[in-house]
Amino acid sequence: MLNAVTPSFDERIQQITQARLAVLRDGKSVPGMLADPWIERSWQRCMASGKRPEQGVSFDVLAPQTARRTEEANHVLVQAARPVLEKLGQAIASTRYFAILTNAHGVVVDVNGPIDRHDRRAELITRIGVDLSEESVGTTAIGAALNELKPVWLHRGEHFFNANASYSCAGAPLFGPDGRCVGMLDVTGIDAVERPELKHLVLQSARNIENALMPRNPKGLVVRLNWSGQSLGEDADGIICIDRDGYFTGANQAARQMVSALRPGPSTSLHCSDLFAMHPDLLFNA
Repeated sequence: MLNAVTPSFDERIQQITQARLAVLRDGKSVPGMLADPWIERSWQRCMASGKRPEQGVSFDVLAPQTARRTEEANHVLVQAARPVLEKLGQAIASTRYFAILTNAHGVVVDVNGPIDRHDRRAELITRIGVDLSEESVGTTAIGAALNELKPVWLHRGEHFFNANASYSCAGAPLFGPDGRCVGMLDVTGIDAVERPELKHLVLQSARNIENALMPRNPKGLVVRLNWSGQSLGEDADGIICIDRDGYFTGANQAARQMVSALRPGPSTSLHCSDLFAMHPDLLFNA
């Protein structure tokens, strides 16, 4: 039986350095050298757009008028996420990581956790309205989660720009009730110990935010479902919302994974009789 060997800190940094030289200097592919193939894809996109690793990073903040529009457009997301962010901030307080919430374009809309405001590297990326998209700051967990639409982990030199090599971060996309990406949740550390397991904590927190985003219609019905053998009432439940006439109004990601008819992101014309082969009155009576 083979035993997996976790590389040491020095081995990990050396591996990343070798990958950077191969891809960014020599233009070679490095299958298996990086933690995940999406990192190389992101580096290639950055190179194709004219970016170079040695460039400075400006961490631009949106203009005041654009920032106000962004704040208004993401008010529901911020309100739904705030309790989860506070809980996440407490959970990671001793890890030297902090939490960042962005919209679907990678613009910071809220933060939480132990942020050292005396450290310019922390201050720059935790300002509300700063653009942390891949187009603006290169390869990061934020840009990757929004491009790949899956949880990611990124460590030090795996960031595209040399100036970002002190950061380590985990990220997960956030999906709204209609199945579209509405933003992402990130935890970032500066000169911190690598903690790839934080990706799972971020994913769990992201799912809690998605559940909080589910529509609350007092005249409708919320249907919770789970796999056989699993108990209901947990954060991992699939949640489907229907109106009084039995039409679908939203679902979380867990429900979309359990009910195949929801995966393509159907419109509100989908009826509960299509989902459950049941008349809505039977559901409401139950």
